[in-house]
Amino acid sequence: MNKRCLQSRRLGVRRRSVLVGGVALTAGALIVPRFTLAQPAERVRRIGWLSDTAGVRPTFSAALRDLGWVEGRNISFETRNNQGQRERSPELAKELVAARVDVIVAVAPIAIRAAVQATSEIPIVMAWWGGPDLVESAVIASYARPGGNVTGVDMLVSELDAKRLDLLRQVVPRATKIAVLVHSPQIFEQERTAVREVARKSGLTLEIVGTTPSSPDYDAAFEALARSQCQALQVATSPIFERDRKQIIERAARARVPAIYAAAANAQEGGLIAYGTTAVELDRQVARQLDRILRGAKPGDMPVEQPSRYVMAINLSTARTLGLVIPQALLLQADQVID
Repeated sequence: MNKRCLQSRRLGVRRRSVLVGGVALTAGALIVPRFTLAQPAERVRRIGWLSDTAGVRPTFSAALRDLGWVEGRNISFETRNNQGQRERSPELAKELVAARVDVIVAVAPIAIRAAVQATSEIPIVMAWWGGPDLVESAVIASYARPGGNVTGVDMLVSELDAKRLDLLRQVVPRATKIAVLVHSPQIFEQERTAVREVARKSGLTLEIVGTTPSSPDYDAAFEALARSQCQALQVATSPIFERDRKQIIERAARARVPAIYAAAANAQEGGLIAYGTTAVELDRQVARQLDRILRGAKPGDMPVEQPSRYVMAINLSTARTLGLVIPQALLLQADQVID
């Protein structure tokens, strides 16, 4: 926000007469007080941010600025973060409703469900939906016209996790048993049927390794992985796993286990391979939807979108360390090859 700095000073003006159109005016009469030119203050829209992990991402704020929405000038954020204690999400959603925010941006399935249950009036923009089909879950009426007060981006997590498992199978063809790092084994079983189908068709055994979102114990998770004698690891899509990616990558390197991740940043920081959308692309999509709502569009009339771009990143240096040869077909498909 541009701040105007008004300097107070004495103006030693002598009252001299000026002849304009035959009428004598004084210099003092020509001075228009500055306060008469002031513009009315721009309305500040209040945006609720409900998530499992951190506050508003810088990439999301940047995407909003590109659309003309600047924090402190015409928007403000009410942030609620359950810090991995998912049972708190309904309570935090109710707080945002009580705060009478204009729109709620809900990040990740738990937060989205809590927001939907908390209000049928305040517009909700979903980011990072990774649960079952939204129509079957009764969150929306249809993807083209969701109806009600909800729209957003469906991450297609089950389908993408299935795609990642297939990619990992191609990178580590000798693997017959693959671990999957998740927060809730029960939810994974319910919502990742596509992953199970890929495993069945490929003759793979999946070992589900769980770790709590509130205080994930990655040492214990990798110890369980070692005991199960899995030959590869798939890290499930999760904002918390993205937040903790350095810890996970370091432990995978120590265990010398090939691993696939959801976001390209993991491969850039030493992970073997990653496939999925980027936080920047996702934030731009969500910001565009929020922009439309702030300008008067109804969420129920706005189609639920899917990620607009997917990125495959492969780290050849990590592959060499693990003694793996990446198939040429995958290298040709990759958007980023890190060496």
